[in-house]
Amino acid sequence: MDAATAAISVRNLSKRYASVTAIDNLSFDVAPGTTTALLGGNGAGKTTTISILLGVLLPSDGAVCVLGEDMLRHRYRALPRMNFSSPYVDLPRRLTVKENLRIYGRLYALRDMKARIAELGEALELMPLMDRPFGNLSSGQKTRVALAKSLLNEPDVLLLDEPTASLDPDTADWIRTFLKAYQERTQATFLMASHNMGEVERLCDDVIMLRTGRVVDRGTPQALIDQYGRQTLEEVFLDIARGRAADGTAAQ
Repeated sequence: MDAATAAISVRNLSKRYASVTAIDNLSFDVAPGTTTALLGGNGAGKTTTISILLGVLLPSDGAVCVLGEDMLRHRYRALPRMNFSSPYVDLPRRLTVKENLRIYGRLYALRDMKARIAELGEALELMPLMDRPFGNLSSGQKTRVALAKSLLNEPDVLLLDEPTASLDPDTADWIRTFLKAYQERTQATFLMASHNMGEVERLCDDVIMLRTGRVVDRGTPQALIDQYGRQTLEEVFLDIARGRAADGTAAQ
C-alpha cells in the first residue's frame, strides 16, 4: 500500500521536544474502510501521532497524508472530511449541548444543520440533554456529545481517542455497535487509541503497537494473540509494554 491508496499514510515521522523524542521514525498505512488501533502505554506516542494527523502539531521530520492530501502542505483539503472525538477534550462548558453542536455545524458548513443535529441527537440519545450546559453533564454524557460532534460532517476519516471512556458497559457496547454500523454504511476509516483491549478485539481489523514512539509490532488482534502465545490482547499489550518479545525474551 502507498500514500495514494491508503486512507492514512505516515512516513518516517518524528517529533522531538528538546531532549525528548515523542515519536521516532514512525511509518504505517491505514487501508480505507478499516479500523486500526494505535496502542501503547503512557508516553508511547499515540496522542502525539493523532495530533500531527489533525494538524494540531507539526512534526520534526517525516510526512503525513490523509485521503491523499499532504497534511503538512494542504491539510485544509482533507480536514472537512475528517473529525476527532475524545472525552478528554472539553467543549465550551457554559454552552448548551445544542449550542455546541450548532457552532461545530457552522464550522463544517452543514447544509441542513437542524436535521443533522436532530438525527444525531436521536441516534445517540441526547435529546433530553440538548438544553443543558455541557459543563453540567456527567462524564459519560460528555463522551456521547463529543461523539455526536465528531460525526456532524459524516467524516470519511474518524480519529478516536478512548471512544467509550467513562461509559457504563451497556452504553459502551451500544456505542461500539453504533460506530460499527456507521462504518458499514459510510465505509469510513477509523484510527483509534484505546486502553480497552476487549474493545480493540471487537472493533479493529489491525493493531499497531507502539513503545517509546516506535512501532514494535503489528497485526490483526488474533494474529498478535497467536504470535505471543496469549489468550487475550490485553496479555499481549502487557508483554509489549514491559518490553517482552513474542518469544518471551526481553525486547532489544
